Amino acid sequence: MKKVLSVLSVTALSLSLVLAGCGSKPEAQPQGQAGGATGGAAGGAAPTVKIGMVTDVGGVNDNSFNQSAWEGLQKLQTDLNLPKDNVNYLQSTSDADYVPNLTQFVKDKWDLTWGIGFLMGDHLKKVADENKDAKLAIIDAEVDAPNVESVLFKEHEGSFLAGVVAAKMTKTKTVGFVGGVEIPVIKRFELGFEAGVKAVDPSVKVLKVYTGAFDKPDLGKSTASQMYGQGADIIFHASGGTGDGVFNEAKDRKAKGENVWVIGVDKDQSLTFGDEVTLTSMVKRVDEAVYRVSKDLIDGKFQGGIKWLGLAEDGVGLASTSNKNVPEDVLKLVDEYKQKIIKGEITVPEK
Repeated sequence: MKKVLSVLSVTALSLSLVLAGCGSKPEAQPQGQAGGATGGAAGGAAPTVKIGMVTDVGGVNDNSFNQSAWEGLQKLQTDLNLPKDNVNYLQSTSDADYVPNLTQFVKDKWDLTWGIGFLMGDHLKKVADENKDAKLAIIDAEVDAPNVESVLFKEHEGSFLAGVVAAKMTKTKTVGFVGGVEIPVIKRFELGFEAGVKAVDPSVKVLKVYTGAFDKPDLGKSTASQMYGQGADIIFHASGGTGDGVFNEAKDRKAKGENVWVIGVDKDQSLTFGDEVTLTSMVKRVDEAVYRVSKDLIDGKFQGGIKWLGLAEDGVGLASTSNKNVPEDVLKLVDEYKQKIIKGEITVPEK
């Protein structure tokens, strides 16, 4: 029977965060080493804890959840003044890399090994079962093992708010959703977004396409081109690095005078792609979750089990920069819907 733990508290999930190859030994990957001074934590000897992270195929610079997770570990290294070589990552180019990469950290006796993404769930479970003394953690997948801490998000709740914005701001009465691989976590994005749109205006059409990839910007660009061509003026993507192409297509069309927008995902993507094309972003606090679980390990509080983070836990929500392009009255409506979801007056579909 799964051991279900209480969700992280709002106070534990601080909103402030400084933003910032496979199979070889982590020490041999200088691109994976966090910056910062080598030395001890404040008032103590140099800590010996070592935390490793394995990306999914999107890579550490996906402008999405892999990058956000890595930024969380970089902040931890800086805040605690961990030796720079004690926080590192291995990148995966295919699912065949997951077990070898995870196993490398485990066999080298790293104190905590992170797997990032739903697609790594079964692979991390295998490694956890074969190395019961090791401690592992994963984002976006539920792994039932006593030595694994799983962090999942209620993406459907945050995506509902993105749908509210899209429905209020579309001029064409057509919006789009671009997903990566059609897996449960991405379905939560889709279903929440469509529910938010329909709650505000049932007449708005929602175009939906799954590209089947999280690392294909060209495919994201061509998919966005088709959607904009079908009349969508706002596209919400949940497709990792594939979504870079959605933004690139929007930029090309903006340059030609078209009034199109993208709603970003996971991180505040306006910081990467600019306010001129980013209407808002549905942020997942992956960075904070990775930071907090890793800090728990250092503090001797690692427990394993499942943590679900939604609007009530401040695990998901719209980016703080949303007011740059979203009018005050729309943001007020967003907050009204947010409170109804938190109070249980609205149940957002997830399946």
